[in-house]
Amino acid sequence: MTAPNSTERKACWDARDRLWTCLEDNDDKAASCQRLQSEFEAQCPAQWVKYFNKRRDFLKYKAKMQTEGFTPAKGPQEAS
Repeated sequence: MTAPNSTERKACWDARDRLWTCLEDNDDKAASCQRLQSEFEAQCPAQWVKYFNKRRDFLKYKAKMQTEGFTPAKGPQEAS
């Protein structure tokens, strides 16, 4: 597989951005954004799709930790 050229990379990133915006606007309901998901997968190499999906999950987790903080799970001794 050859590396995407600049036009292909831009098309991929634009498709990713449209999908992420749709997911944010629809509370992560993938059914509402199915067409954009298909476009994203068609525009980007499979490895990029996998990376961007993991990246979005990480960014959401990071934002949650920054706003809500970390709450450790109760251990067996603490459970009551």
